[in-house]
Amino acid sequence: MPFLELTMRCTEATQPRYENALEDVGAVAVTLLDADADTSNEQAILEPGVGQTPLWDSLVLTALFPEDTDALALLAALEAFDPGLDWAQVTFRQVADEDWERAWLDQFQPMQFGERTFIVPWNHELPEPARAPEAAVVRLDPGLAFGSGTHPTTALCLRWLDALAGEGLLQGRRVLDFGCGSGILALAALKLGAGEAVGVDNDPQALVASHDNAERNEVGARFAVYLPEDEPAGTYPVVVANILASALEALAATLAERVAPGGRIALSGILQGQEGELLERYAAWFDHLRCEQDGDWMRIEGVRRA
Repeated sequence: MPFLELTMRCTEATQPRYENALEDVGAVAVTLLDADADTSNEQAILEPGVGQTPLWDSLVLTALFPEDTDALALLAALEAFDPGLDWAQVTFRQVADEDWERAWLDQFQPMQFGERTFIVPWNHELPEPARAPEAAVVRLDPGLAFGSGTHPTTALCLRWLDALAGEGLLQGRRVLDFGCGSGILALAALKLGAGEAVGVDNDPQALVASHDNAERNEVGARFAVYLPEDEPAGTYPVVVANILASALEALAATLAERVAPGGRIALSGILQGQEGELLERYAAWFDHLRCEQDGDWMRIEGVRRA
């Protein structure tokens, strides 16, 4: 399936705002390139590495959208989302699916998060530490659904889940992954000892990717996926939501209702500087709120008040 590709130049300082705007209006993938490099030798950053941000002063930012996306309507939506950004230099073209897949496979490498959580692509051998009996290994093929572990927002959540498992707070528990993308967080929780997991996403493609990844990791019987309107009512002792700050703000009451009294929540997808309002918002329901930072991104965690 081809895609509509949006390309533009930006600076290191403005890149997080542009990327945030593009994801908010439905980009299924974002790629960064050094704008001043020899493009014949340049390697794309499909998602910044864990704990890393691009070192380039000037970047070429590329985003993929579904083929049937209206380019003019997309520009209007972007200008409405962040009028302070300059969208005048945007160009569009149609690209084939395999262009993205080849680049993604070249970039995605095995990664470790915390003490024993490993994300390993299907086309790689297990690294030696991931062969240990206590290792929690997720074999991943995220396709075009967000969540391969390489983005700091995902890495922050994986380290949080790993730490919960180390404290014995995941064993046998029920976990909600709200905005599940590829299913990576729910799958990691199951591999770390959770009893069952539920994934919720408003993108049907994400639900397909999550279901397929669960089956390949042999945890399909313990992982159910739903569109938001179809999710069964209930509460969970562990909830993780790796979405955008604007969505975390709008869904605060909904997410709070999902967390059982005394349960834990992690919120990610938050740019540095956005955490203050969210801390104030979630303080209505949660105690022991604290932040963890990775590059320009933040994670908020807390404990649901009885």
